[in-house]
Amino acid sequence: MEINQILIAIDAEIQRLKEARTILSGLSGRHTRQASSRKRRHLSAQARARIAAAQKARWAKLKKQAK
Repeated sequence: MEINQILIAIDAEIQRLKEARTILSGLSGRHTRQASSRKRRHLSAQARARIAAAQKARWAKLKKQAK
């Protein structure tokens, strides 16, 4: 392969990568804006305690079945 052909192939690859980067940066920009505008949900201490108790009960049930 001649040097000119190699340079042409490199330039073509660079152009394809630039186009791909433009497309991907446009997509990621939309997703980050949407994600940042969402509000986080907060659980109360009582809700966390109920969830923890339920999970411990599930673990105990599995442990009992394993015996």
